[in-house]
Amino acid sequence: MDNRVSAGAAANAFERARFTGTASEYFGIWIVNVLLTIVTLGIYSAWAKVRRNRYFYGNTVLLGRGFEYHATGKQILIGRLIVVAFIIVANVLAAIHPLFSLVTTVLILIALPWLIVRGLRFNARVTSYRNVRFDFTGTPGGAFVSVMLGSLVAFLSLGLLAPFASRWLNRYIFNNLRYGNRPFQTDPKVGALYGALLVPALMVVLGAVALVGSLVLMLVAAPSGGSGSMEDVALTIGAIYLSFFGLLIIYGLAGLIYRAAVHNIVWSSTQIDGRHVLRSDLSRARYAWIAISNVVVTVLTLGLMRPWAAVRLARYVTEHTAIRIEGEIGEVFTQFEASGTAIGSEYMSMEGLDFGF
Repeated sequence: MDNRVSAGAAANAFERARFTGTASEYFGIWIVNVLLTIVTLGIYSAWAKVRRNRYFYGNTVLLGRGFEYHATGKQILIGRLIVVAFIIVANVLAAIHPLFSLVTTVLILIALPWLIVRGLRFNARVTSYRNVRFDFTGTPGGAFVSVMLGSLVAFLSLGLLAPFASRWLNRYIFNNLRYGNRPFQTDPKVGALYGALLVPALMVVLGAVALVGSLVLMLVAAPSGGSGSMEDVALTIGAIYLSFFGLLIIYGLAGLIYRAAVHNIVWSSTQIDGRHVLRSDLSRARYAWIAISNVVVTVLTLGLMRPWAAVRLARYVTEHTAIRIEGEIGEVFTQFEASGTAIGSEYMSMEGLDFGF
C-alpha cells in the first residue's frame, strides 16, 4: 500500500481518501453512547463525543494512514459546564431585572468571537495525522468579521451576498490552519462562488413563485361566507402554513446544493505548504439526496438508523476528497514530522477546554 501511494504521489497523481468504518461497527459505539448519556442525565455525552470522533477520525484514511483525535471527555465536560453555568446565571439575572438581560446579551456578543476561535483552535490541536498535530492561528477580530459580520451580511442581503460571506469564512478558517508549522492557503474566487449560488437561487425563486401562485389560486377558488366560513378560515390558514413549510423544504434543499458546491470550490482551491493540492468533487445532487434521505430514514426508524446515516455521509464526503503530494511522500512527511514535533506537547495545557463552538 505504501509503495503504491509513494509511487502515485511521486507521479503527482491525486490520491483519494477512504473511509473504512461500517454502520454495524459504529452502531455498537452509538447505542452505548446513547444509553450511558441517558443514564447519566447527559454527563456522559462528553465522553460519547470523544468515542464518536475517535472512530470517525481513525477510519478516515489518507495515503494509507488514519487521523487521530486526542481530546478527553473531561476537557469537553468542563467546557460545557462553564457554558451551562453562564446560561443559568444569565437567566437568573434577567429574571431579577430586565436590564441584566441586555448586559448579558452584550457580553455574549463580545465573547462569541473569542469562543469561536477557542473552539476552532481546540479542534485543530486535538487532531493529528502521522503524529503531527494541526493548529489554528486565527484571531477574535477575524472571527467577528468572517463569521458574525459575514453571516449578518448574507442574511440582510437575502442571500445575494452569500458568496462573499462564504469566501470570508473559508479564507479565515483555511488560511489560519496549520499542519505542524506548514500553512494552508485558499483563495476561492467570488465568480465561482456566485456560479455555485445560481442553481440554488433559481430553486428558491421558482419554488417561492410556484408556492405563492398555488396559495393564491386556492384562496381565490375557496368559497366565502355562509355556514362554512370557519372551515374556509381553517383551510386558508392550513394552506398558508403548508406553503411556508414547502418553502422551508425548498430553501433547505437549495442550501444543501450550495453547500456541496462551495465545499468543492474551497477545497479544490486549497494548498498545504504552497504546493500540496487538495481536491473535492462532490456531486451536488447526490450529496443533497444522501443528506435528505438520511434524515427521512432516521426519523422513520425513530433514530435507530442514525449510525447508518452518519457512516453513509462520512464515506461519501471522504471518498470524494483527494490530495496531490508534490515530491516523494516519505521525504515530504519526514519534513512535516520534523517541523511538527516541537509544537505538540504544550497544546493541551494552552487550549485545554472545549466550549463547543
